[in-house]
Amino acid sequence: MARKATGGTPATDVLTAAGVAFELRAYEHDPRATSYGEEAAAALGVEPERVFKTLLVDTGSDRPALAVGVVPVSGKLDLKAMATALGAKRAVMADPAVAARTTGYVVGGISPLGQRTLLPTVVDETAQLFDTVLVSGGRRGLDLELAPHDLVALLDASYAPIGR
Repeated sequence: MARKATGGTPATDVLTAAGVAFELRAYEHDPRATSYGEEAAAALGVEPERVFKTLLVDTGSDRPALAVGVVPVSGKLDLKAMATALGAKRAVMADPAVAARTTGYVVGGISPLGQRTLLPTVVDETAQLFDTVLVSGGRRGLDLELAPHDLVALLDASYAPIGR
């Protein structure tokens, strides 16, 4: 897979600067879509198990402590497993407005790459089953295809069984 020119998002800028091979996978986003990840899988003709969504969680008790979970769009994030993977007592979904403000991306277009602050990140272990996976490119209608080991390396992330 050859590296493509930047698509103009912080996520593509990170990949280009790191010299990581990736492919831009654009599609026409339907504003009526309720599941952005499933929409991407269908539009791109990719099995949903290879398309991963980026979800922010809060593990803090008295003040926010945000982290990122990356799981297949075909399933859900297991919050208990996510807390365990992070060494936290609990994890709850972060408020969507907080997620957007923290990452610099719109909900439905949050990429794990190029966020304003590098947050602790856990990628579901099933990503290792594929040569490449797709994640949001930083806007609705744009996904990035790359090797999962490159994704984990760039994010200083870990693999864990966080999907269900």
